[in-house]
Amino acid sequence: MSLLCLDIGSTWTKGALVSAEGELLATAQHQTTPPEVMHGIDAVTAAVDGCDAAVLACSSAGGGLRLAVVGHERLISAEAGHRVALSAGAKVVHVSAGCLDGAGVRALRAAAPDVVLLVGGTDGGDERVLLHNASRLGKARVRPPIVLAGNVAAREAALTALSGRTVVATDNVLPDVGELAPGPARAAIRQVFLRHVIGGKGLSRGPRFRQLVRTVTPDAVLSGVARLAGVLADDEPGAVLVVDVGGATTDVYSAVSTVASVEEKQTRTVALPADRRTVEGDIGMRWSAQGVVAEAAVERLISAEEAEALAPLAAARSRSVDWIPDSAEESRVDLRLAALAAILAVRRHLRMVDGRLGPRGAGLLVLSGGVFRHAPDVSAVEEALRADPVLRPVLRTASVVVDRDYVLAPAGLMSDAGHGDAADSLLRSRLAQPAASRG
Repeated sequence: MSLLCLDIGSTWTKGALVSAEGELLATAQHQTTPPEVMHGIDAVTAAVDGCDAAVLACSSAGGGLRLAVVGHERLISAEAGHRVALSAGAKVVHVSAGCLDGAGVRALRAAAPDVVLLVGGTDGGDERVLLHNASRLGKARVRPPIVLAGNVAAREAALTALSGRTVVATDNVLPDVGELAPGPARAAIRQVFLRHVIGGKGLSRGPRFRQLVRTVTPDAVLSGVARLAGVLADDEPGAVLVVDVGGATTDVYSAVSTVASVEEKQTRTVALPADRRTVEGDIGMRWSAQGVVAEAAVERLISAEEAEALAPLAAARSRSVDWIPDSAEESRVDLRLAALAAILAVRRHLRMVDGRLGPRGAGLLVLSGGVFRHAPDVSAVEEALRADPVLRPVLRTASVVVDRDYVLAPAGLMSDAGHGDAADSLLRSRLAQPAASRG
């Protein structure tokens, strides 16, 4: 049976029909149609003739998954929250440390999170701050679901304090001093997203949409990137680096494929640590276009004259987020903004992972996002990335491809659903580059 892989985004709903063997049969996209996203989903399904296919869907509609962290000590809480968020397809929109007061609760509400991650204390350690914050959240009637991932010795008391709230309790993200364990909290956040968040964004009136969605889109892409690294492992190309420039955010993913030995290629391990995904919420092609220009000026990627010229063009894009370029010059501006967004996002990603892309840097750079898919030529973007002094050493021998058919999210969905061989075939035919093609 063929597979219909859907990604329901805030602006576009994209679909890919894939055979059981991994052949890409058809693709289509339609504007996302809130308050009833099923209209767009049905349109895409009809366009690819996927009515009889098994459906696998992910979503970032309604702004994706917004996570707030309430913890004990700011640096530790922020790090724990980011580790969990980066592996759970979430964006950290607020971090609170210490005992919550009235102002802290108001700031939390103002951040409008979809999920609150409540942490604090090592297992068997300090309970006071965690219990204070649980009590404060319970009395304040904070509406978003809460993932409780703090000191297990205080779990029952914290659950009592949060009585009446939607709470999922899981293992501590900080079980011991200096030890971060984001995995259980990540799984809990995914559970909360599927059960409570997707249905609460006002995107659909019936249950079909909630029943279709298996995960948040960045999580599906994360799995697809890991799978792509596995496909390329035999060639040992170095890291796979993916830059996805969207309307509101620019996401960067990296994975390093490893082969234990020539004799053990059949048992190779592809590692995708939790800190291999970064989300830049202040740089994007539409909602966050002004952030691209501002940050590019701060990092001296553009001159004052170029910043002055780009500023009104970026502002216009942020006011009309569904605008599409209608001339060659406007398309050139879009590609320039995309190049700047990509450079900024990869620079930040490298800082986040301490430059850990393996000894050979990036072997394959994948450009993703509508601005790249619809551009007939991305050579100017590639040249800008390779010329950047920070990125030059990392991209020295990298091949560059565009995910024109948007297969990373479908491959991730297929992999997670037990169709790994089909996912590998899809990625190999659409993105994998032979070693001979690399410089």
